[in-house]
Amino acid sequence: MTYAYLRQVPGSKSLVSQQQSVIGYALGRGLEIDKEVVEHSGRNRPIEERKQFEEFIHSLGEGDNLIVDEVWTLSSRVDELVKIIGCTISRSINLYIADRGILVTKNTPVGQIIPPINEVRESGEKKAGGVGRPKGSKSHSKFDPMQPEILKGLREGRSVSSIARELGVSRSSLKDYIESRDLKELAQNRFLKIGKPIGASGDEDSVLLICPFEKDN
Repeated sequence: MTYAYLRQVPGSKSLVSQQQSVIGYALGRGLEIDKEVVEHSGRNRPIEERKQFEEFIHSLGEGDNLIVDEVWTLSSRVDELVKIIGCTISRSINLYIADRGILVTKNTPVGQIIPPINEVRESGEKKAGGVGRPKGSKSHSKFDPMQPEILKGLREGRSVSSIARELGVSRSSLKDYIESRDLKELAQNRFLKIGKPIGASGDEDSVLLICPFEKDN
């Protein structure tokens, strides 16, 4: 199985940008994406709070392919990143990093793996130093937790007004959010279908939608 993994957190690269990169890379490699995994979160959570992500990684088996746009998509914490990559290697999962054009397996030279991890480290240091958001990233919005429902409505061909009424929000504000996040383009992409969370029963969908929106205390 070949999985595309996208992750949306405040200040991160947009889902559309990630999706375009992953799809382009997969086509260039001759890989057919079987499932697209989309993780939404209102903040950048540590791995122990991303239970469904852990379940997803543990569900992968030998020979499965996992494609990400950039390595930070897996985690923006270096210690977690090392563990995740170690997990994919030990389980003989083929990890493709699109922006680097590399395949990470037990045979991959360490010299190819270290640079993207160092980029994550440097990015974290810049953020800690107050440097602005990376190019292409989006600031946090009150609509972010509603993104799965918004995408579902757009996929069903519903109007912005209809979705706004259901969510109890302003139509104009929702319209601005949809345009700023390119959600119509994302919803119309043929690789994207809104599916069931991991662990749900029933027929398999072409996407596993992860939505860890636990409320903060």
